[in-house]
Amino acid sequence: MELLDNPIRPYAWGSRTVLAELLGHESPAPHPQAEMWLGAHPGDPSRLQSGGTLLDALRADPDGLLGADRARKWDGTLPFLLKVLAADEPLSLQAHPSLDQARVGFEREERAGLARDAADRNYRDPNHKPELICALTEFHALVGFRSPDATVEFLRELAVPELDVYVQLLAGQPDADGLRALFTTWITLPQALLDTLVPALQAGCVRVAAADGPFRTEARTVLELSERYPGDAGVLAALLLNRITLAPGEAVYLPAGNLHAYLEGAGIEVMASSDNVLRGGLTPKHVDVPELLRVLDFAAAPPPVLTGTPDGAWLRYETPFEEFLLRRLQAAPADDPVEVPDGGPRILLCTAGAACLRGRDGRLELRRGASAWLGAEDTGLTLEAQEEGTQLFLAGDALG
Repeated sequence: MELLDNPIRPYAWGSRTVLAELLGHESPAPHPQAEMWLGAHPGDPSRLQSGGTLLDALRADPDGLLGADRARKWDGTLPFLLKVLAADEPLSLQAHPSLDQARVGFEREERAGLARDAADRNYRDPNHKPELICALTEFHALVGFRSPDATVEFLRELAVPELDVYVQLLAGQPDADGLRALFTTWITLPQALLDTLVPALQAGCVRVAAADGPFRTEARTVLELSERYPGDAGVLAALLLNRITLAPGEAVYLPAGNLHAYLEGAGIEVMASSDNVLRGGLTPKHVDVPELLRVLDFAAAPPPVLTGTPDGAWLRYETPFEEFLLRRLQAAPADDPVEVPDGGPRILLCTAGAACLRGRDGRLELRRGASAWLGAEDTGLTLEAQEEGTQLFLAGDALG
């Protein structure tokens, strides 16, 4: 077990306070801080306190750090990436490919000679990127396509004449194929038409947002997005998505093909170790419409909101994915020592309070913002909370 030093990604949508305060740094930070990466992703691996990166350590001793069985299954790599995400502004509208789609797309772009960091590259690695976000603060997001009938109701409530032809399109085919047809139409509209349609939409959103109706929050969200991204087709696409709010401790997972956009809030995010993103709008970055349409799932039900399943003193957030499993612990000094679940490589992060991690080889003090690497051989560990309100997250794979 060993303390980690983790890189921070300074994307423009990030917060100047959340990560700075978590790490005990000066707040507000000089620049937005969007994500702290904890793991061995080649793009930005964590560093071990003893020196060198976690990526280099895994390459040098995959069997020892991952366990022989897991080293074979995961090809000597860490299968998950843990992040602290802090959004003060909306992220781009995006989806992630399935494993087969990622492998095919990656090989195609490799053959085409696209640089891995090229702005117009879709697939930076051959892996899929299912993910889970667990809220640290109230967390707002657009997640997955709303049922067509409810979307028709929303569009009719907006009462925007310029939308009538599109409402009729979906009302005439209120299913996944109808959603695909409407989304495709909107995301490929000429810019001149978007420049007139989005302002007309704003007027309808103002009316609905001011009323006490069932789509008040959705209208406010679309209005805010249209002000940030005037003339962006993603504003229209946002009309089709579920608007959710997670309370602290609640989580949602996003399978392949789920169109989503995180809007605001801080959370713990864990995912398969990949950086493959297909964007659909609300961004100045590359949008590949044909490739996005290949991966989107228009028929999936909205993912359930997870509150955690008891697992001893921990809560675990169940998903269908083998690459990652997230657990959360809340503890106080009066509590008995808590066992840290064994099994493969893990990363432990303290987000509130302080705790002492004890093992055969010694102890580590984990204060707020501190994190530790636990290899496969780090077994029989226990945690003792040292402050009231201590909270820790443990990420590993889901192989048991």
